[in-house]
Parts: sequence; structure tokens; C-alpha cells
Amino acid sequence: MEIPFTPEVEKKLNDLAAQSGHGNADELVQNVVEGYFDELAQTRDLLNSRYDDLKSGRVKPIDGEEAFARLMTKTEAQRNRSHE
Repeated sequence: MEIPFTPEVEKKLNDLAAQSGHGNADELVQNVVEGYFDELAQTRDLLNSRYDDLKSGRVKPIDGEEAFARLMTKTEAQRNRSHE
């Protein structure tokens, strides 16, 4: 499959490939796409697992406002610890 890139993007790909030791831009793009699909599959598995946990009752959902309040409490506690 051929994917046309602008000359600017092609230069960036070639430069990054050279800097990162991927050989050439084609290998770099191949590795990036493979990594993307691997991460996408892992994310899908995680979401399916969490959905199954919710559906079965193993995990109870919490309200968005409650989740935000918990996050803010944890953040504030962490800030207070770093200033001690």
C-alpha cells in the first residue's frame, strides 16, 4: 500500500527514522502502525473487561460528580504532601 505524504512530513519521517534507528521511513511507519493496532486491541480488551465487570455487578459505577470530587480530594492531598 502506498500512502502519499507531503514533502515536509516525509522529511520528518526520514529524520525520525534515522535518529531512532528504524532504518528508513517505511520501517518507522510500519512499526508505528503495528504499535497503534496493538494498543487499540489492548484498549478494546480492557474496555470489554470493564464492561463485563459492570454488567456482572463485580464493579459498581459511580456518579461523575462523585468521581470528580474524589479526584480533586486526592489531588489536593498530594499537593499538600509535596509542600511539607
